[in-house]
Formats: sequence, C-alpha cells, structure tokens
Amino acid sequence: MPRSNAVTFTDKKLGSLKKRAEFLFVREGQYRAQGGIVIQMRKNPAHTTIRVGFTATKKIGNAVIRNRAKRRLRQLARQFLPQFGAVGYDYVFIARDSTVGRDWACLTQDTKKALKALYVLSKPA
Repeated sequence: MPRSNAVTFTDKKLGSLKKRAEFLFVREGQYRAQGGIVIQMRKNPAHTTIRVGFTATKKIGNAVIRNRAKRRLRQLARQFLPQFGAVGYDYVFIARDSTVGRDWACLTQDTKKALKALYVLSKPA
C-alpha cells in the first residue's frame, strides 16, 4: 500500500556508473562545486537515461565515514536528479570533507544549486 507522502519520480530512470572508464569520461565534462558536494556532468550520446556514480576518496575519512557520505549522496541523487537532471547525461557525485557533517537542509540546497547550474549548461544556446 503506497504511503501518501511518498516521493513520486518522473519517467526519468537512473542508471549507474560502475567502471573507472565511465568515471574518467564524466571527469572531462562540466562540474560544479557547491558547499559540501561536487557534481560532474557530461553528455553521453550512447545512453538515453540519466546515469549516476558516487565517489568518496580516502581523504574524507575511514571506510565508515566514506560509506556514510556515499549514502547521503545516493539519497540526494534519488531525490533531485529526476527533477533537475538532464536525460542523456552522466553525473558523478563527489563527497567532500564536509559532506557527512553538513546539515541535511544545507546539503540539499547545495545539491539543488549545483544541479540547476549544470542543467543550464546542458541546454543548447
């Protein structure tokens, strides 16, 4: 039985980036650093969905901290990419030192601002 306050997603399905080459491909595109998050984006003509990957380096902290940061990034992607992401683009969400300790409301604002700025860049002039 669906809950009344459940988040509804559009028809944009999220795929995932898994291979190092896919992450390196996205690195060559646009990026936006905002507060506790960095988001990279690049058009991928081979795919017609939004694909996303997540990364947190060892500079962030130990495995527990890195996994917590990636869980937060995954939730942000599920929440905002269907709304603010461009179809046919690949995204990489990168954790920063402040990702884990940052207030959730601030982190969501950072994500919205970054995705809106990247969405503008994805549109042809």
